[in-house]
Amino acid sequence: MNKQTFNPTERMAQRHAGFSRRHFLRGLGACIALPAFESFAPGKLLAASSAANPATTATGAPLRSAFLYFPNGAIQSTWWPKGDGANFELSRTLQPLAAVREHFQVFGGLEHLNATAGNDGGGDHARANGTFLTGVRMKKSATDVRAGISIDQVIAREVGHLTRLPSLELTCDAGRNTGACDSGYSCAYQYNVSWSSPTTPMTPEANPRQVFERLFGAGAVGERAEELKRRRAEQRSILDFVVEDARDMQRQLNPHDKAKLDQYLTGVRELESRIQCAEKFGDPKDPSQSTPLGIPPTYAEHVQIMFDTLVLAFQTDSTRVATMLLAHDGSNRSFAEIGIPEGHHDLSHHANDEEKIQKISDIDVWYVKQLARFIERMRDTKDVDGNSLLHNSMIVYGSGNADANRHTHANLPILLAGGGGGTLTPGRFVKHGQTPTSNLFLSMADRMGVKSLDRFGDSTGRLARI
Repeated sequence: MNKQTFNPTERMAQRHAGFSRRHFLRGLGACIALPAFESFAPGKLLAASSAANPATTATGAPLRSAFLYFPNGAIQSTWWPKGDGANFELSRTLQPLAAVREHFQVFGGLEHLNATAGNDGGGDHARANGTFLTGVRMKKSATDVRAGISIDQVIAREVGHLTRLPSLELTCDAGRNTGACDSGYSCAYQYNVSWSSPTTPMTPEANPRQVFERLFGAGAVGERAEELKRRRAEQRSILDFVVEDARDMQRQLNPHDKAKLDQYLTGVRELESRIQCAEKFGDPKDPSQSTPLGIPPTYAEHVQIMFDTLVLAFQTDSTRVATMLLAHDGSNRSFAEIGIPEGHHDLSHHANDEEKIQKISDIDVWYVKQLARFIERMRDTKDVDGNSLLHNSMIVYGSGNADANRHTHANLPILLAGGGGGTLTPGRFVKHGQTPTSNLFLSMADRMGVKSLDRFGDSTGRLARI
């Protein structure tokens, strides 16, 4: 890309005397479709942390939050443990977590009442997804989208400046943000759990290669640092061109278009600030592994490689906030690899058929096995303070549907893994009674350094006993 490609005189001739906003942004916007930048090198983490920084533990290590969503609820009889407190007995579904029993806690009684039907009628799957991290009732419309800011983005606004990526949104599902899904709700609700504003979903990335290159750069092992330097030089050259081109244009614009140009250049200045901030952090550590090829052929491989990438993102302090949509609620994926060719959603409406219940329970176990592998990797990966990544993290795993057969949103299947830097008490089954899930998120936000957040979603207070 060079200046001759975007000659301002030629561009002006093409536009004649005026610009529409669409043409204007198309002409300049193509210049700055920039890749992401790099973060703190791991060796600088403790030096960069101070007592005033949010999202750090007592040792100065980063504190991290991840929110993992699985679809269609769970079979209640095989999800809930027996007993309570530290003496709980793992259920069939949670049995794959036996090796990390002391590193997670199961919560009973958490609910999302704003996901219930109310006057909205059908659409429980869309509401389950859209309400899970926002705690608000969504507007039922395919075009007039309105949800709420999700808790991950509330946290990212507080701590995102400390890392190269303010937040990371992952999925193992093909997404849609337009059109109607599930009884007239916008597809944006059903395929997103992260929202930066009531009208703006944070679309997750499904391609592992795209995620990896966003985190660590393109190229082979040992070549990524040079590739990063080349990209940054190109970015600066492009920004310099945009500014020079804008000056040439400004002389020929009417006042209205000059206002448009000023608005556009505000974004350019923000990009310049981001580049300066990224360079201040230094280059990330180049992981000693190849870049993923893309979406793997099997669902299990896809989930595992996304979890592995999330571990790397936390380990390198590329971000401290992440969401992962394993599959959207209402997903009808089949699980032939474990002998279940039927669709997940179809089976979930089991109508008390024992064979269907068994198959759904097997799918629940399959998802927990993937979670167990991720938690074990987090446990076995050392953080900068000598503790594990798991100790210095808070990882929510749950669904916005409880009993998918009846589309209920009370007593949701939710667990919290990690030690929160020593502020949590894992290894328990805690029954909270009828309590908004937003109370849990409010308590997590406190630990992540979010200040002056009195309420979130439909919260009624902080969640005690976590």
